[in-house]
Amino acid sequence: MAIPDYQTVMLPLLSLAADGKEHRFRDAIEELALHFDLTEDERKELLPSGTQATFNNRVGWARTYMKKAGLLESPRRGYFKITEKGMQALSAKPETINVKFLEQYPEFLEFKTKSNTKSTTAEVDTTLPTEDRTPQEVIEDAYVTIRSGLASDLLDQIMQSSPSFFERLVVDLLVRMGYGGTRREAGKAVGGSGDEGIDGIINEDRLVHDQTAFSGMDRCS
Repeated sequence: MAIPDYQTVMLPLLSLAADGKEHRFRDAIEELALHFDLTEDERKELLPSGTQATFNNRVGWARTYMKKAGLLESPRRGYFKITEKGMQALSAKPETINVKFLEQYPEFLEFKTKSNTKSTTAEVDTTLPTEDRTPQEVIEDAYVTIRSGLASDLLDQIMQSSPSFFERLVVDLLVRMGYGGTRREAGKAVGGSGDEGIDGIINEDRLVHDQTAFSGMDRCS
């Protein structure tokens, strides 16, 4: 099956804690992965940033939201357990637990109100969660979109720049990558006629043990 959204995770997570014992968060992730019959590939699917597994992130936000509502608590780092309020919620035998269900608790409404406060200067609030995506997923998707747009704009500007600017840009990039120390020590743009197509020379280390000549070639290639 597909990776469940964070709201779908809530009831199974709370039910897992129904024994009243402390549960390690890592173990809960493993048990829920079995509960939802996730494949190995689904377990390994990462957020856009590549920093965390999508399923782990959704379990984490399910836990966070229920903690904000007072259904779960963290007795110590990396562990959680059900509260009396959580036991009462389960005793009602709800068909599902989601954000709408949690809105019956004043603590959660207060948390949600603070989270949803929008900046007066922002045109679009990209941090609000959706029914199937966690706040972190929304932020990371927005980040990827912005970064892609910025990369495209930068490439357009580079393509429209002069050949000499492009040559200096290549030298600066190689210096930032660690070749030769400072820009003065590391590289110089050559250019001009009679250079046999060499656009610059870069020292491979601070001691100038070796040098590499480079050509910017055609920027459109």
